[in-house]
Amino acid sequence: MSDRAPEVRLDFARASRTGLDEAVLCAGKSTAQLETILSRVRDAGRRILMTRLDDAAFAALAAEWRAEIDHDPVSRTGFFGAPARSAGPAAVAVVSAGASDAPVAREAERTLAFAGMASETVFDVGVAGLWRLLDRVERLRAMRVLIVVAGMDAALPSVVAGLAPAAIVAVPTSTGYGVAAGGETALRAILASCSPGVVAVNIDNGYGAACAALRILAASGAATRRP
Repeated sequence: MSDRAPEVRLDFARASRTGLDEAVLCAGKSTAQLETILSRVRDAGRRILMTRLDDAAFAALAAEWRAEIDHDPVSRTGFFGAPARSAGPAAVAVVSAGASDAPVAREAERTLAFAGMASETVFDVGVAGLWRLLDRVERLRAMRVLIVVAGMDAALPSVVAGLAPAAIVAVPTSTGYGVAAGGETALRAILASCSPGVVAVNIDNGYGAACAALRILAASGAATRRP
């Protein structure tokens, strides 16, 4: 099967260099390429996180592969192999402005789970109904890292950063009308935030935000996981 995709080269040493396991971005890859990747991962006795694995790409895989993948259609992620076991209480919360942002928030949550990092999710606390956020603020203040997911004007990361001492990793999303411009307005709003210390990842990049959180926690000695 490996001959079907000779261009595939996996990086099984990534975790030893960076602390982050390799993940496979499924968007843009053929079924043959994905099945080659899965075959090589299985032959090596490893596991891998699959991102942007939409329903069509998942359905195109042979039944033997589908049976081994924990596929979540909302986040478009797949776990091939068991996730690492988490140890200790949650140090990260994933906070999203609205239900339309849930796929990106879930991608972050699932990435953390695969890495063995416990997290909490706080959904639908956008600034249009600020009381919803204020009801949860004491719990958010207990977290080490907050991944804040928002589209439209992306005001939520700035507000959260003004209420909690955690590291803030903001994720602009493509949610919104007209001048929201597919998330570009949200990204610019985050970059122009008046709350100091807010950092941003690319539009809709829940995976990248989770990796940033894992790096922050590892650097601070707060990341614990079991294989």
